[in-house]
Amino acid sequence: MMKHKSSGTILTTGRIRLRTMRDDDEDNLYGLFTDKEVMKYYPSLKSRRETKEWIAWNKRLAKGYGVSLWIAEDKETGAFLGQCGIVPQTVNGNTLMEIGYMVARSLWGCGYATEAAKACLDYGFHTQQYGRITALIDPDNLASVRVAEKIGMVPGETVNKWERQLTVFDITSGVERFGEM
Repeated sequence: MMKHKSSGTILTTGRIRLRTMRDDDEDNLYGLFTDKEVMKYYPSLKSRRETKEWIAWNKRLAKGYGVSLWIAEDKETGAFLGQCGIVPQTVNGNTLMEIGYMVARSLWGCGYATEAAKACLDYGFHTQQYGRITALIDPDNLASVRVAEKIGMVPGETVNKWERQLTVFDITSGVERFGEM
């Protein structure tokens, strides 16, 4: 995986470039956030204003934590794929570092979420030196559960967050991971 801070690129994989969010990502993100199927397991769709706030929040996270959700784009064409990255989440008073991923519906089933999430997992363990990485997943979101399992995460406790019951999937540094790509 290569790192090019100057271009905004954080990580690259075989097919994907993950880069920092910019204001001009608003239209693509808004398209994700207004797709009822993509947002099925989230509390609500997002407005234009909320999409702008989302970008600003991720910029603040990047400055404060060195991680955020990043824009996933096709490494060859630059086409928008979705978002993936690592964000801090507060669960029962503890801050957990969570991998989040969301891919445009037209690209579901192509392995982009797994490829990007695996790169983020490696970045979290090796670059950021996190000892544990989680994913908060609605147990009915079977596609998201499969991505977490493919990168070696296992289900743990159930927590109440965003007015939903979510399963905390996690993996700790040094755990032998299956499903290597």
